[in-house]
Amino acid sequence: MGKNKLERFAENDTFRHVVQPDLIEAREHDNEIKGTWNRWMFENNNPIVVELGCGKGEYTVALARENRNVNYIGVDIKGARIWRGARTVAEENLKNVAFLRTRIEFILRYFGKNEIDEIWITFPDPQLKTRRAKNRLTHSEFLNRYQQFLKPNAVVHLKTDSLFMHRYSKMVLMHNGIDILEASEDIYVNPEIDPILTIKTTYEKMFMSKGFPITYLKFRMKPNIKFTEPEYDNNELLQICLRDCPADTER
Repeated sequence: MGKNKLERFAENDTFRHVVQPDLIEAREHDNEIKGTWNRWMFENNNPIVVELGCGKGEYTVALARENRNVNYIGVDIKGARIWRGARTVAEENLKNVAFLRTRIEFILRYFGKNEIDEIWITFPDPQLKTRRAKNRLTHSEFLNRYQQFLKPNAVVHLKTDSLFMHRYSKMVLMHNGIDILEASEDIYVNPEIDPILTIKTTYEKMFMSKGFPITYLKFRMKPNIKFTEPEYDNNELLQICLRDCPADTER
């Protein structure tokens, strides 16, 4: 492990707004912060928005700058990436941002029932290999996890460079009768694009430089349903969603 990484991990430990729990414990036990984010971390009752797979925290921080009356939590497993966002938060003295270092499959260990108002999923790995399908962050198993901590009828945003991920997610949502509020396979062709979607992270700039379209889905969760996958085998689903997706096939 590089010296810079070790230094960043150490500095993360000095930030009150960074939560770095023991990942081994997360397999067996809820974390003490579960259900207490407003009271313990933010010391207010403002809405909480979570960004899953936040990377360097660029989107989380940009959203927080624009909406000081909303609390934001960036979640990622890479501590060295989170450090960049955490450092920016400290330098700018932003009081409405926190970071959680964990695997997203353990997310239920950290958020309680009805604790979160909204989710952003930004540029997740589309997990094109069918044996890794359950690792897609809009797979039905993940959506069922989100249901357990989101408020009823909460909104979820998916912004991705992957047409496959966009189309796959849309199929899952339609299969489960979920209301899709917005859907675009290339957000930048819209002259009236919402400014919130024009926030460009390092990853987005990289993908755009390679000619990948930036897609967007916005949908409203439906309370008390059990999400399931569309009735295709994984290989068939993959082929359907990869049609006319040259950028995805080049990954």
